[in-house]
Amino acid sequence: MTQETLLVTGGAGFIGSNFIPYFLEAFPQYRVVNLDKLTYAGNLENLKECENNPRYTFVKGDICDAALVQNLFEKYDIRGVFHFAAESHVDNSITGPLPFIKTNIEGTFTLLEAARKHWMTAPSQVKAGYEKSRFHHISTDEVYGSLGETGLFSETTSYAPNSPYSASKASSDLLVRAYHHTYGLNVTTSNCSNNYGPKQHSEKLIPTIIRKALAGEPIPIYGDGKNVRDWLYVLDHCKGIALVWQQGEAGETYNIGGRNERNNLQIVHTICTLLDELHPSKDGKPYAHLISFVKDRAGHDRRYAIDATKLETRLGWKAQETFETGIKKTVQWYLKKKIVF
Repeated sequence: MTQETLLVTGGAGFIGSNFIPYFLEAFPQYRVVNLDKLTYAGNLENLKECENNPRYTFVKGDICDAALVQNLFEKYDIRGVFHFAAESHVDNSITGPLPFIKTNIEGTFTLLEAARKHWMTAPSQVKAGYEKSRFHHISTDEVYGSLGETGLFSETTSYAPNSPYSASKASSDLLVRAYHHTYGLNVTTSNCSNNYGPKQHSEKLIPTIIRKALAGEPIPIYGDGKNVRDWLYVLDHCKGIALVWQQGEAGETYNIGGRNERNNLQIVHTICTLLDELHPSKDGKPYAHLISFVKDRAGHDRRYAIDATKLETRLGWKAQETFETGIKKTVQWYLKKKIVF
């Protein structure tokens, strides 16, 4: 059986490093090339289990490097793309937006151009043998802006990004759409809610709560702690991505959400309670006494919530983890790995 090669960008990041081991095991008919710049958010330790897999290749490089990207398409005859690579921390986009513009917009353009040139001869004319080659773009629910106390984001919700990060992701989504409508490039996009789980970078909310609690330091919560997010366990997300890439309709967008709305106060209290049970503090005090409120983030969206009905009904996807089961697995992973000590 001939094994086709797929390109995964940003595979050393949080979601990518969960996706690659899952995909290699679930789809033995494919090889994977992982292109990652290894910025602060990328960690090859997260891919230790793939190092000796003959179907896995790591390449250090920048998705904005057009010559490198084109070379990879030619060298490995890339037949599909999973585009994870992105600058993604909202706080960083507020203090320094330029890397978000370059990576998220220019990088996506560079990849789309390489795919178009390698798979197509002209608009709507696909090279023989590349008819099934697909570019899957991973995006975020933050492109839709902020919700009130009710309602959900659907695939038809108007874009209203409120941070440099979400604006750069919205721009990349629109580029992907344009390459489908202009050139006929076979693309799909998925917009996900907040991911959590093993291997997440320490700057994010849930690892920060765990790290600060175990260190006996104040646990910082923005504003009044009532900002609401829909939480999606990372492996459920990975399975959704693979399903969309396999069975989704070209040019379509699919929202992937966990139907697990929680505000930040609920998150921190759940984690503190789990830590009280799994790793009691040395002084015997409940970890919740460390909760500290800090000045709110500029332009902090109040609520996000995803309607995943399209993915559930058309492709049969369903999140397998509840927030309670997923967060326990997550806390246990961090305790076992001693990542946050």
